[in-house]
Amino acid sequence: MQQQTFTDVEYSRRKVKTRREEFLDTMDQMIPWADWTEMIRPYYPSGSRGRPTRGIETMLRMYLLQNWFNLSDVGIEEAIYDSYAMRSFMRIDFTSEQVPDATTLLKFRHLLEKHRIGEQIFADVNARLERAGLMMHGGSIVDATIISAPSSTKNTEGKRDPEMHQTKKGNQWYHGMKIHAGVDAGSGYTHTITATAANVHDIDEAAKLIRRDDTVVYGDSGYRGLEKRDEMRADEDLSKVECRISMRPGKRKNAEKHAGINWTDAIEKRKSSTRCKGEHPFLIVKRQFGHVKTAYRGIAKNLNRFNVLFASANMVMCARAGRIEEFCGV
Repeated sequence: MQQQTFTDVEYSRRKVKTRREEFLDTMDQMIPWADWTEMIRPYYPSGSRGRPTRGIETMLRMYLLQNWFNLSDVGIEEAIYDSYAMRSFMRIDFTSEQVPDATTLLKFRHLLEKHRIGEQIFADVNARLERAGLMMHGGSIVDATIISAPSSTKNTEGKRDPEMHQTKKGNQWYHGMKIHAGVDAGSGYTHTITATAANVHDIDEAAKLIRRDDTVVYGDSGYRGLEKRDEMRADEDLSKVECRISMRPGKRKNAEKHAGINWTDAIEKRKSSTRCKGEHPFLIVKRQFGHVKTAYRGIAKNLNRFNVLFASANMVMCARAGRIEEFCGV
């Protein structure tokens, strides 16, 4: 157990606990630190040569804080010095050690990206939801969101990120990438994510977001014609999936002149009431965590980060539902 400092004693007498502290305490309780550390250990430097390494868990905690609060390498280093809640989460005692510097965090992040640790973390969170009986099967919601990327050419190479492209949504042009997500229709947890350039149509990635045991899939009007796609028809399992895709508003029949229920609107509202669950993970990632723009150059690096973010979003939703004990296997 970590020894209390005078600062800990002073802060323990406060009457109010901040939302940041509550969030970090919840995540600290839910994250299986030992298992996630072992994911990284085979690739982590032993420290037998050169500069001594920092503990894997310490670096992982710092990396997660950087993702949750959308800060740069230097920014998160300074924030930990400035915030008592972050310092407590890091479990650092300034009397004996310092916060890892920005360069150390940069090298750690590159290691996670190289070995796709973010993908393993996302899979681990979903496996725990499965074992706890919190992830349902039988239906998925497919959706996508645009993540903007800098369009400036004021960099060392003098050009834009070649993996990012432009797309038009409504009457506005966007430059960047897309995150495509498959969300469990029963629980609202994200079970699959992929990343593409922004000019790839949503429907092109839809088949990759549907699970083998799904019998129905929900999507907005951008996915119309999904059941006619070659990748859906050619697959034995996907060809049996019922596609409940929302109708374009302009195509709905106007029943105002006729007596009785407008069944078209009633059916569309039922579709939307299920499909709206697919928006919740995006809301957490883009609003609570603040990731509306790309952080790095290249789709692979950003996808690694979004794997961690959607895994974290699943844990946030699980905590809000009061299912922390089931998730932790208590």
